Parts: sequence; C-alpha cells; structure tokens
Amino acid sequence: MSDDPTPQDVHFIRRAIELAANGWGRVAPNPMVGCVIVRDGQVVGEGWHTEYGQPHAEVEALRAAGGRARGATAYVSLEPCSHWGKTPPCTGALIEAGVRRVVFGGFDPNPKAQGGGEVLRAAGIEVLGGVEAAAVREQNAVFFHAHSPLDVERPFVALKLAMSLDARIADRDGRSVWITGEEARAEVHRLRAGYDAIAVGIGTALADDPLLTVRGAVEPRVPPTRIVFDRRLRLPVDGKLVRSAREVPVLAVCEPDASADRRRALEDAGVRVVAGSGLANQLRAIREAGVRSIFVEGGSVLASALLAADAVDRMYLFYAPVLIGPEGGSPFAGLPSLPLADALRWRRIETQVFGADTLITLARPAA
Repeated sequence: MSDDPTPQDVHFIRRAIELAANGWGRVAPNPMVGCVIVRDGQVVGEGWHTEYGQPHAEVEALRAAGGRARGATAYVSLEPCSHWGKTPPCTGALIEAGVRRVVFGGFDPNPKAQGGGEVLRAAGIEVLGGVEAAAVREQNAVFFHAHSPLDVERPFVALKLAMSLDARIADRDGRSVWITGEEARAEVHRLRAGYDAIAVGIGTALADDPLLTVRGAVEPRVPPTRIVFDRRLRLPVDGKLVRSAREVPVLAVCEPDASADRRRALEDAGVRVVAGSGLANQLRAIREAGVRSIFVEGGSVLASALLAADAVDRMYLFYAPVLIGPEGGSPFAGLPSLPLADALRWRRIETQVFGADTLITLARPAA
C-alpha cells in the first residue's frame, strides 16, 4: 500500500486537529490531541484529550465507537503514546480495540512517549504517520518547544500586541487599554488560558495597573502566573498584582543588584522574585522557576528587547481600524536596523477577524 495519504486521510486528520483544540488551557503539560474513528467511510467515534490526568483522545474516541472500532481506522492528531504516565499507553487501547489501521499527524517528540507507531506495526496494525504534521506542530508549539534543546535556555515566548493601523500601541497620553474591541479582548483572554504565564514590562504595570488574570469562556486548569519584568523592583505593593499575589502567583524578574529592601517588601506580600543579569539570564531563571511558556502583553520596551534577543517564538498582532498618529506610542523601539535581505521573515499561521479588529498570528521560520 502507498505511504502517501489519501484525501480521506487528510480530511480526518484535520478533523482530529480541530477536535484537539478543545483541550486548550486544560491539558498542559500534555499536548492537545484529537481522534476520529472511521469505519467504512463513516465516523463512528470522536474524542479529544479533555484534561490533564484524564483519558487521552484515543480512549475517548474508542469509548464512543464501542464495538464498531474493530476493523476501523483511527485518525489521531499526534502519534499514540507508548508508555504508562497518568494513564495507560494509548497503543494498548488501540490494539485491544482491534483497529485495522492507524493514521496520525505529528510524531511525538517526547522520548518517553514516542515510538507508538512502531508498537502498533509490531502488533500487525497498518500505520501511516506524518499526515498534516506541520499543523500539529503549530497547534502544540509549546509542547514541541518543551522537548527541544532550546527549552533549557528559556520558555516558549508568545508576544501579543494590540495596534492601530499605523502601528501605534497607545495614544499620545499613553492610554492603550481600549484600542481593540470587545470580541478581540475576549480572544486575548482565551489565548491567556493556554500559557503558563502572562507577562508585562514594569512600564505597562505602572501605567495600567493590570490584573492579568483570565476572565473568559476558557477557564485554565492552572491559573497562569503573572510576570513583571522589573529590573529595579519598582512594582507597587499596593497595586492590583501584588495585592492578589497570594491568590494567583506573581513573579517579579529583576537584575541581581535590585534593592534588597524592595525585594523583601514584595516577597513579604507574596510575590516571588527571581534575578538574572540581562534578558537571556532572566528568561533562563523563569524557565528554572517552572514556567514553560509566556504570553507577553507589553509594552514596547519589553517587546523590542525580546525581538532584539531573538527570543520570540510566536506573535499575535491585533490591528484595530483606527489611526492614532505619529505622537502615539510605537510598538517597537531600539530594534537593530537590518538590510531587508537579512531581516527575519515570519510565517503567517492564520488571519482571523474579531468584530472590527483583525488578528494575524505569526510563527518564526523553522530552523
């Protein structure tokens, strides 16, 4: 039989990817995975990984299919796991159910879990892997980053910016909260739910006094840590972040020579403080603190520093249909000037419309 996927294979893997998205904010540190069971061209069962520690997508779909899974094809967005973790290996469930064929999307990068395809082949099941693998990697970018060499250097970093059409993030008075509309702001809350932490620079923290919690349709399994890049520990102890630090974690990231008195005051209020000399060491300290992914929301100084350090993996650019003018705040400042031929060209993942606003999601080019 050909190793090339059929149009039906592609169709059902795309459906599995669509189902997997239902796990956003609920399954980390596991990946989002969806599964479709098809027999004689008809869907007989669907499922997705709903919650960390709960049954995986294959088990949910097999339950839905029941006896109709025997002799069927299982379409799974990620290679079925072959190890015991919080739950039994999915390869065993597929073999026991008597499926005839398994088609999967991305190959599992986790050394403990990978190799499921070979286990299934050894059991006499026909296996085809790598179908729509790039889309699976995009969907689970944080998971793949966590199993890459870069993970020891820093968390996965996503940068969100809300801008006017002339690329301004604030008006001349520094106000930026309402550039985008209600629908776009709801999407920002949904995005927040999928990351370990939400981060801002101290300038944004002082200007906006944000809460940085998730308030929307998706309730994260673990509330994201709030991070402030605060070189001199200027974060006010009477601000919203510090006052709520014992309810939802707050991490202040400073330089090693920051005031010991300021550090003590913040720690007494429940804020965790980590220090690092320079941005690279600060990102490493954040990763060592257990944060695998960061959703950075501003401002321009922090955004520019991360981009200049080549430390951004994904960008969410929200454009509002307004013009603010040259006196408004610019999204980037202090970036190195490069010839066009040397500039990094980001890959567009998708473009979406939320009310009157447009979101362009970009990923850095593959290495």
